[in-house]
Amino acid sequence: MPFGRLYDILADKKNAFVADMLGGFSNIAYICTLLLPNIYIIDMKIVFRLSVLMAALTICTAASAKKKKVELFPDGTPIPAWFSDTVKVDINTLGKKYVITDYGVKSDSTIVQTEQIQKVIDTAAENGGGLIVIPKGTFLSGSLFFKKGTHLYVDEGATLKGSDRIKHFKILDSRMEGQCLKYFAALVNADGIDGFTIAGKGTINGNGHNYWEEFWIRRQYNRQCTNLEAMRPRLVYISNCKNVTVQDVHLINSPFWTNHLYKSEYVRYIGCYIYAPTSGIKAPSSDAIDIDVCDNVLIHGCYMSVNDDAVAMKGGKGTWADKDPNNGANHNVIIQHCTYGKVHGCLTLGSESIYDRNIVMRHCTFSDANRVLWLKMRPDTPQHYEYVSIENVQGTCNNFLVVRPWTQFFKPENRDDMPLSQCNNIIIKNVKAQCSNFFNVGKSDKYKLTDFTFDNCQIDDQKNAFDAKLIDNCNVNNMTINGIEIK
Repeated sequence: MPFGRLYDILADKKNAFVADMLGGFSNIAYICTLLLPNIYIIDMKIVFRLSVLMAALTICTAASAKKKKVELFPDGTPIPAWFSDTVKVDINTLGKKYVITDYGVKSDSTIVQTEQIQKVIDTAAENGGGLIVIPKGTFLSGSLFFKKGTHLYVDEGATLKGSDRIKHFKILDSRMEGQCLKYFAALVNADGIDGFTIAGKGTINGNGHNYWEEFWIRRQYNRQCTNLEAMRPRLVYISNCKNVTVQDVHLINSPFWTNHLYKSEYVRYIGCYIYAPTSGIKAPSSDAIDIDVCDNVLIHGCYMSVNDDAVAMKGGKGTWADKDPNNGANHNVIIQHCTYGKVHGCLTLGSESIYDRNIVMRHCTFSDANRVLWLKMRPDTPQHYEYVSIENVQGTCNNFLVVRPWTQFFKPENRDDMPLSQCNNIIIKNVKAQCSNFFNVGKSDKYKLTDFTFDNCQIDDQKNAFDAKLIDNCNVNNMTINGIEIK
């Protein structure tokens, strides 16, 4: 093609090629840059015209970038593009499919087949990885361990069901309640994997009824019985992993925490249904998703209804928790477009947490939450929660914001340089809520509260206890409580 003709095409905004490139002017400028060294020796007029065009395109590109709003975390840093990717993993890209019934596993809900299912996982790993497929039917198992290159697919109509006998879950080095210790493996375990997927419209069922029943019997016998003493497995435990996606699956009836993430990054939960009973024989401590020393976590389009917190930040507990290398911070967590049924807290920071920053809950609805944002302050642990945002949410709850000391099973020790805990830069904006108590906040000599913002909130509040004086530098803008504007 003559270079003069190429210039005419690039300069003609009515041309189909150029029309396709609108909104991406930099691509045309890049083409021109590649061409310039080749055409310089042919025609200086073409060079001049292309140079002018490049300058114009650069200006247009800059103007277009300014118009596009860059999303920011609460601390003002840009939200990485990774958080915009809610496209589900195509399971056909995950390698060979290993349907467990092709390898001697029977569809029988009465026999425990841990070893047989694990053998399929091991076979896939030995052959370069692949997709472990749970087909229609019910398959009973103890703890399963996924390895490099392996993934889990639970077909629609399929159930991977946990054994109700704790003996079927291995005891190994693990992490629970803000400490590293020997504990029971989960039903589904993944450790040290880069690229792990759990997918499918089937069900991973923890079969927790007998565990819950035993827990409540223990509590009747000993009111001080702790979670760890009750000996219950989790449903899913993902540790030291990155680039993880859990999508579409039903995660139900966990004996203990439902999903536990530890020291992992770039983890996505997309379109999952997470449930445990909140009446009858309740499922104690069945948290939906616990995030423990993790970076970059996205929870998108999920339903959560459990007999404890929905999403909880963990990270360590105890007077010296900030000195333990096994503990740490949570950074950059976004919970969006989720729906909450009955939960203790939609978003809870603590109680086993030492530092959380850039934690966002947005575009969510709640119908029976006990608390929406719960900042648990342990008097025995140095804690710092900052740049937390609750925005564009609506629904009915008992309490909306709760900041109180948390003293369950805490053990204070003497420490001369014990840092003062604090919560700062907490943002609550664009909220419509019906509450029994919108503002359940208490002061303490163990922590300080600074820089809270309430912006564009319409609240129906039975307690009507909002008191900005409890927080240093509390900013209130366009907030009404029971129809009365708060100044």
